[in-house]
Order: sequence, then structure tokens, then C-alpha cells
Amino acid sequence: MAKRSVAGIAVREGRILVAKRVEGGPIGLRWEFPGGKVEEGESDEAALVREFDEELGIAVRPLRRIGEGSFDSPSGRRQLAAWLVELPPGSAFQLREHSDIAWVDALALEAIDLADSDRRLLPLLRGEVLAGA
Repeated sequence: MAKRSVAGIAVREGRILVAKRVEGGPIGLRWEFPGGKVEEGESDEAALVREFDEELGIAVRPLRRIGEGSFDSPSGRRQLAAWLVELPPGSAFQLREHSDIAWVDALALEAIDLADSDRRLLPLLRGEVLAGA
């Protein structure tokens, strides 16, 4: 069975939050949707809350699962679930594992150096989030 990861999709005025990883590691200096690995016994929702707090110092609220895809990582095959999340109004980001954050539209999302695993989620976002958010 594949291990799970979660990606939080925060949408504001038709733009999606992405964060640029610091240098180093397999996706260093690439953009990603905030999130990470689901720990054993942890729900997707709990993992999102924990990861957003660890990475950005934000108390995120998971709203609903959008869909998922699979990808290969150095630790093996993983399932990546995309979740629509809500950020508290006026959130002040603390960049703990990233060098930058940005709110990007659908066109920019296609153009940035997005992590391969997250790029696999773009068809789900085009169909549901970007059209109806």
C-alpha cells in the first residue's frame, strides 16, 4: 500500500497559494502546495493542520478533499491527496521550510517550476477549484 501525503490548496480571489522550498533535498528551490506526509494513525485533515503549522505557522482549516494522484518519491510510491483549505483572515506567514510564498493564477501555476508530484494535481484544480472558487 502506498504511503500518503497531503497538499493544501488555499484559494483567494482565483489564485492559489504556493510556497518555494529552501535549497536542498529532492525538491529544493521548487514550488509546491504546502503540506506533507501523513503520519501513521493520522487523518488527512490532522496532517494538513500539523504541516501548515510546522511549515508556515498558520492554523489552517481543511474543508474538503478535491481528489488525489500518485507519484514516486525516494521513499517509494506515494498517494497525494489534494484538499481545499481555508486560512484565517489576515494570516501572517512564517517561512520555516520555504524561502518565498506566492498567490498565483492558473496560467502562472502552469509556468512555475512546480514539484512534479504537485503538478500531477493540476487537472483536478483546473476542473474544480479554479473554475468554481
